[in-house]
Amino acid sequence: QVQLVESGGGSVQAGGSLRLSCVASGPANDRRCVAWLRQVPGKEREGVGTIYIVDGNTRYADSVEGRFTISQDSAKTTFALEMNNLKSEDSATYYCAADLWTRGYCSVQVTDFRYWGLGAQVTVSS
Repeated sequence: QVQLVESGGGSVQAGGSLRLSCVASGPANDRRCVAWLRQVPGKEREGVGTIYIVDGNTRYADSVEGRFTISQDSAKTTFALEMNNLKSEDSATYYCAADLWTRGYCSVQVTDFRYWGLGAQVTVSS
């Protein structure tokens, strides 16, 4: 059984930076695709970025490309989301999610992951 635990987040002014971490446990094969998604109340959950843990391939939503970076540690159990040059529209609850998706399917367009963390709040004030 895969479990995901997020940490980090908080409040920051526009232009600032924050880091989220996601610690994963359980079979690596069941969490080959790790994703960060975010949701604002009243809106649909949207993909922010993904990492295919087998080869470290990352993909990002256009809205965060060049500002956000996903990385993994050598054990492939801790995944970080570095967020720079934050904007007010980045304010949301951020979730770590995982599933066994293939490299080609592991993308920000996918939102139906089997495993989810509880979420971490990010608030950006302008």
